[in-house]
Amino acid sequence: MAWGSRRGYPAPGPDPPPPSLQYGIVLDAGSSHTAVFQCCFLSAGPGISSYSSNPPAAGTSLVPCLNQALGDVPKEKQAGTPLYLANYLLENFIKRGWLGEWIQPQKKTLGAMDFGGASTQITFETRDTIEDPRNEVMLKLYGQAYKVYTHSFLCYGRDQVLKRLLSKLLQVESLQAPISHPCWPTGYQKNLLLSSVYDSPCTEKEKPNLALNTTVTVVGTGNGTLCTLHVSKLFDFSTCSFSRCSFDGIFQPEVSGKFIAFSAFFYTVDFIQTLMGKPVHLPSDLKDAAETICATSWSELLRKAPALEKRLPDYCAVSTFVYLLTTKGYNFNSHSFPNIAFQKKAGETSIGWALGYMLNLTNMIPAEKPSSHKSMLYNYWVILILLFVVTTLTSLATAVCLLRRNKSLAI
Repeated sequence: MAWGSRRGYPAPGPDPPPPSLQYGIVLDAGSSHTAVFQCCFLSAGPGISSYSSNPPAAGTSLVPCLNQALGDVPKEKQAGTPLYLANYLLENFIKRGWLGEWIQPQKKTLGAMDFGGASTQITFETRDTIEDPRNEVMLKLYGQAYKVYTHSFLCYGRDQVLKRLLSKLLQVESLQAPISHPCWPTGYQKNLLLSSVYDSPCTEKEKPNLALNTTVTVVGTGNGTLCTLHVSKLFDFSTCSFSRCSFDGIFQPEVSGKFIAFSAFFYTVDFIQTLMGKPVHLPSDLKDAAETICATSWSELLRKAPALEKRLPDYCAVSTFVYLLTTKGYNFNSHSFPNIAFQKKAGETSIGWALGYMLNLTNMIPAEKPSSHKSMLYNYWVILILLFVVTTLTSLATAVCLLRRNKSLAI
């Protein structure tokens, strides 16, 4: 099963929904956009963080998503129905046997790694002692007990990492134009309003004593070594009051088992493999790929992926961050890193925290093991087996009769 937690801790489950519910909606108000999930439908809207200076407008921004959901869900069915996340889809909890009975396949669980716009999360089953109770979740699903480690790192999502990196560079350069950006490709530059960097809770404490409508010029220098140095400063690897930590003083047991890494994890690795032509099987592959991207000029990147022009300047920084997060942060090594599957879908369904949240919210996975269930499918199988047996016996009887008849005629 793949574990997922957007904010580090699962929401308490309400009473099970009525069996008549057939539709469900989750509004994912993220930092980069707002999305409405219903069945497999996705509609994007503006980022919720863009309304930090005008909170009431955030509610209004959700109206298009809600209107679209109301238009797609039949009026009499607008109460909602659950959507299923990875483990449930992959039948790692439980599945129906051919004869209609419930079977627990005894598969090992899958950990989940999410990399959104504002935060990143890691969640996985462990047998180790979880030294910080805030990171421990005990679950009982289908009669099986699971001890799960989970943590959500705010300000470590893709968009906020890029803002924090810019803030650090502005501090280093003392706002003396032009500002050198080692993670941007050579040949690329951009004029930035300071407000676009410091409009977030993740950077506002580093706000300079200048008007936020001040414009600064930032020039890419494409230096992979310097980029890694600056990105690594976004983590705190020096503080730990437990036997072991990931970063920022957060306890984490040793990673174990297989993982699914989705959202920006998938898109970053997919860019590396598809457009840069680099395999990603080991940590060294990811490191080499990041260095290659950082050394590639802006004109060459544009030639490779013109459709991604808006995000292209940031692939060096994001690839470097993913490398540092997985290796120095979560402590994946050459042995455990190959256990990470960078995927967009589980089975035929796109992976996202909203689907798992809906699954948890509606109690679609019961704590106790289901009782033996004989469905109509069972009856059909009984009939088919009986027909097969009868047909086989009839055929054998006919064959014996024909054989005896042939022997009588021969005599």
